[in-house]
Amino acid sequence: MKTLLKNTFSRLKRDERGVTLVEYGVAVAFAVAVGAAGLTVLEGDFNDAMDLAGGAMADAPAQP
Repeated sequence: MKTLLKNTFSRLKRDERGVTLVEYGVAVAFAVAVGAAGLTVLEGDFNDAMDLAGGAMADAPAQP
């Protein structure tokens, strides 16, 4: 099994015929992972900003 995987990866490494569907899939998966990580990092800041804005609107006097 180890030899089969080694040979397969070696063959794929030498293949330069262009981008394959697998490579597009890896690129999309990487983009989704980076996007999810970015949203997770920004989640706390976004919640704080929305809480601050909501508090400011509740404290503002009513406009006629």
